[in-house]
Amino acid sequence: MERFEVRNGGVTLSVLADGPVGGTDLPILCVHGWPELAWSWRHQIAHFAAQGRRIAALDVRGYGDSSKPTAIDAYTMAELTSDVAAVIDALASDTGGRAILFGHDWGAPIAWQTAVRYPDKVAAVAGLSVSYTPTSDTSFIPVMRTLSEGRFFYQLYFQTPGVAEAEFEADPDALAKTYHAISGEGMRAGAMQPKGPDADFLSGLPMPDPLPAWLPAEDLDIYQRAFAAGGWTGPFNRYRAQELDHEQRAPVVGRHVTQPATFIAGTLDPVRRFLPGHDSYADAGRACDDFRGTTLIDGVGHWVQQEAPAATNAALEAFLAGL
Repeated sequence: MERFEVRNGGVTLSVLADGPVGGTDLPILCVHGWPELAWSWRHQIAHFAAQGRRIAALDVRGYGDSSKPTAIDAYTMAELTSDVAAVIDALASDTGGRAILFGHDWGAPIAWQTAVRYPDKVAAVAGLSVSYTPTSDTSFIPVMRTLSEGRFFYQLYFQTPGVAEAEFEADPDALAKTYHAISGEGMRAGAMQPKGPDADFLSGLPMPDPLPAWLPAEDLDIYQRAFAAGGWTGPFNRYRAQELDHEQRAPVVGRHVTQPATFIAGTLDPVRRFLPGHDSYADAGRACDDFRGTTLIDGVGHWVQQEAPAATNAALEAFLAGL
């Protein structure tokens, strides 16, 4: 694997890549979510590079070796999708300026939104964990304040600058607890228990012992060192920028994804039951005009491409073969 940097205005984006340059296939660009890194796509990079495809993953701004602006307005969808577009330009300069996007967790909405905002740059998109929901005139955070009344909801806890940062910086096991809690193992063990509205994020989350097989100590160390060096403000500011997204919604309200699209997730992913009484995976392609199907991987939790790399790669490979 190799590293290179892409500039987007005042932001520098660090990109991890492998596979031959200048092939006939469109390159693949992977976008990670919270709290992850380009390294979260290591299994996909190795797999598709071995097949002779050019594939890359960026450290999203705020993470890893990329720039870490401190302002909340640096983390809007408009800014993040412009980063992805800039990396596509660098990655696909010799293949017509188009790429295929894979996105997971927050990276999935970023990938979906890049497909909507930059349709000439995105040839196809695979969303993992989070299906596509068109931007509407309803703001998400106020809705969740109402729906979460009387109970803890992590995105509301993340809204106040400095609070979540202090908690995560004070606990050296924060990442291991977070990764375990919403993995397949953690969901089966009931690691995520309901809490009151005044709770913090990490309270009650067990430390996995031993670490799960999909997260060996050497990989966990890569994440821990990156967050120790880079801090948590950028990652949490993405959650705080959602109200700004709402204010900037006019160009994307109601728009569908028109490119070929697919959705992949674990059956135990808590995102599936994000809204009480609603299965958000039941109609994942409802706003995708060329939807190629959903793959749900049994027994797997939120970190699907890391927990079940072979099954995830097989689903992605089938999607690419049909393009």
